[in-house]
Amino acid sequence: MELTLWTYEGPPHVGAIRVAASMRGVHLVLHAPQGDTYADLLFTMIERDGKRPPVTYTTFQARDLGASTAEKFLNTLQAAYDHHKPSLLLVADSCTAELLQDQPGTLAETAGLPVPVVPLEMAAYSRKENWGASETFYHLVRAVLSAQRNSEEKPRDDGSSNRRRTVNLLGPTKLGFRCRDDIQEIQRLLQSVGIGVNVVAPLDADIHDISRIPEADANVCLYPEVALTTCTWLERNFGQPVIRTVPLGFGATQDFLAELAGVLQVDISAEAVADCRLPWYSRSVDSTYLTGKRVFVFGDGMHAMTCARVAQQEMGFEVVGLGTYSREMAREVRAVAKELGIEALITDDHMVVEQAVSELRPELVLGTQMERHIAKRLGIGCAVISTPAHVQDYPARFSPQMGVEGANVLFDTWVHPLIMGLEEHLLHMFRDDFEFNDHAAPSHLSHGEGTLMAVEDTNVVALAGVHWEDGAEKELKKIPFFVRGKAKRNTERYAEEHGLTAIDIETLYEAKAHYSR
Repeated sequence: MELTLWTYEGPPHVGAIRVAASMRGVHLVLHAPQGDTYADLLFTMIERDGKRPPVTYTTFQARDLGASTAEKFLNTLQAAYDHHKPSLLLVADSCTAELLQDQPGTLAETAGLPVPVVPLEMAAYSRKENWGASETFYHLVRAVLSAQRNSEEKPRDDGSSNRRRTVNLLGPTKLGFRCRDDIQEIQRLLQSVGIGVNVVAPLDADIHDISRIPEADANVCLYPEVALTTCTWLERNFGQPVIRTVPLGFGATQDFLAELAGVLQVDISAEAVADCRLPWYSRSVDSTYLTGKRVFVFGDGMHAMTCARVAQQEMGFEVVGLGTYSREMAREVRAVAKELGIEALITDDHMVVEQAVSELRPELVLGTQMERHIAKRLGIGCAVISTPAHVQDYPARFSPQMGVEGANVLFDTWVHPLIMGLEEHLLHMFRDDFEFNDHAAPSHLSHGEGTLMAVEDTNVVALAGVHWEDGAEKELKKIPFFVRGKAKRNTERYAEEHGLTAIDIETLYEAKAHYSR
């Protein structure tokens, strides 16, 4: 077991808490010591939820170990029911409590409570948060629908009727990345093409909603880390087809609607995505500077794969690195990386990720809050695309990543950290201006620390085996100091790739032309 200061995912019981906190009328009783009850902070500080999650902890202490912790769990379970009166109870143990082997699921069966009690096996020492959320959602759905599973299956519509088709949107949870905004945008998109939404779960759903899931014509697996296991079970037991395309990006949204049309046997007009501005932005003259920008992508499996495709296919970036901490989706991420001609990075060690970013030298990082810290230390622009995220990544404004408006948000968010094309032209035009030099005082736009970091690149120290001639060195120093380091690195990389040992003025401008294409 490897201990680290930062982790991309919490233990499995945090995933169980996410599902419980997302639903109405569901309560989780967690067999855990006081030190494992930190999850409340995640919801109040990061999710900015106005109420604490529906979780009751046994909070046993060292002195309780000399007596019966099992009895303490049963007393806590009864008290939780008496106080909260939930429609369904989940029971689980944390990583610490798992060592006691009290088996809270078995104990709960003896309690005789008048509501369904769903036991959860969290596998705390081999699995993590997203897996815990997936298992919790799966067992909850299975428990509620088990009675319906053996009933007569309703015939599926062959598309000949005029009945309005409906789908379920499965997988969004609290503490998921932009889930609430994504659901709102996808609901608007589906409504615009005449498709109804039967149930959204687990977010804002109750047990009655779960019981209605089989009524829909198909299930949309929006967040596979949480919903794929459940969708597969529903397909096998209720004959509900699964829409697997995640509508993140303009192209993926088109593919999503095409898959919907094929599965539901309906006509969907291309006008549904006509108001998306991303394609025009990407083709515009002011966006040509995006072409060839080197990008490193890292996050959970779904966001990493979809964002890599958007970066490469819709914005003209060059994806030089792709990875995920979601080992459950390693195979899918490796397949996408192979399509891009690179090798996937599968790790949950942020130090390995930092080393990869440092070696690849991208111009933009699309990642989690971990990668934001990494990019900041390396002086690279960054946009957050996935959990783990911090409070600033849950904006008060409407800011989805999926659907038509989500594609527009992606463009704005990713372009912002990069130097705009017009600004690059201005820098070239005014490079000899007295304000653009090493000794100029900081402007009102500078931030002190960033300026000092940029000044570190003023001395031309070449890579081993590469020599800067005096004329090229003098020309390099005409470039504003805050972009000089990038120009220097690009030129040296160009010289290395072309087997040059000396950099003259001609090499400098050849490199500039090469990386401006």
